[in-house]
Amino acid sequence: MKKTVLILSMMLVSSMTFAQETTETTPKSTPLEISGSADLYYKYDFSKTANIPTSFGSDQNSVSLGMLDIAFKKTTGKASFVGEVSFGPRGQYQSIPNGDGTDLNSFHIQNLYATYAVSDKLSLTAGYMGTFIGYEVISPVANFHYSTSYLFTNGPFQNAGVKANYKISDKFGAMLGLFNDTWNSYKSDPSNGLNAIGGQLSYASGKTSAYLNFMDGSVSGTIVDLTATFQLTEKFKLGLNAADFSNEGDVGFTGVALYPSYPLTDAFTLGLRAEYFKYKEGSGDTDVTALTLSGNYKVGGFAVIPEFRLDSNSDEVLFVNSNLAPAKSASQFLLAVVYGF
Repeated sequence: MKKTVLILSMMLVSSMTFAQETTETTPKSTPLEISGSADLYYKYDFSKTANIPTSFGSDQNSVSLGMLDIAFKKTTGKASFVGEVSFGPRGQYQSIPNGDGTDLNSFHIQNLYATYAVSDKLSLTAGYMGTFIGYEVISPVANFHYSTSYLFTNGPFQNAGVKANYKISDKFGAMLGLFNDTWNSYKSDPSNGLNAIGGQLSYASGKTSAYLNFMDGSVSGTIVDLTATFQLTEKFKLGLNAADFSNEGDVGFTGVALYPSYPLTDAFTLGLRAEYFKYKEGSGDTDVTALTLSGNYKVGGFAVIPEFRLDSNSDEVLFVNSNLAPAKSASQFLLAVVYGF
């Protein structure tokens, strides 16, 4: 009996020691995180034809799909991994390269990257990532308006490459990276490789945040971009996006957009996007002014977004009227339902 008790005691001590060693040496792991969104919309253009050349929400007089988006995140110790896939027009051929020239299936991975935290201040990331440039994003959950700006449509959606993020202080941060030669491509031309350099300086303090971004490459061109958010009062918020892009042959654009918003109730917020956008000579040498008034009614994970939009172009080269003749302006009404989880 004494021998049995001794053996059991030794087994218990050994088990506790092994468990302690395992706990101390095994990296801390978090549960798999799953998030995403789903959206659909109805749009009516008063010219009776799809008319405004920005991304998404393009179907005329139709109840149509946006996308079903699913993101996965897993963290183990200092390493984390993110994968995000989307299905539907908004998350496939309207925003992702449609194949690679031989495989014409839509390549619908929004994000696929890994991050390693070298220290509390420095982290390294590699993979295919949603761009760090611009105010608006592909997912409608993160945008106030359902339709998108000209700055968003003409800028990058994704950038593949490697980057380092460094926390300079509690308020300032910096990022520097090398990226594939072209925007929105998960693989580069072998002769060019990672020939685009990008960076970001960030500031966040209290009710103000700002990000100064740039990217430069012999193929991708040069883009400088500023995004900022100001909580001016307890309720009144103002967003800002300004950018300039240039490439060979005087191809490019310049523009600025303001995003004021004000909550009328706890559930309903009214917001405006006021944008001025100009194509450079090599891209058409014309400009457009776009005003988008949207409501945002949120209940739980649901958001209902009624929207009226008016775009104007004095050169009559961007829009048509109901007779398909050149027109100076285009207007549309849109109603979207977005669910985030």
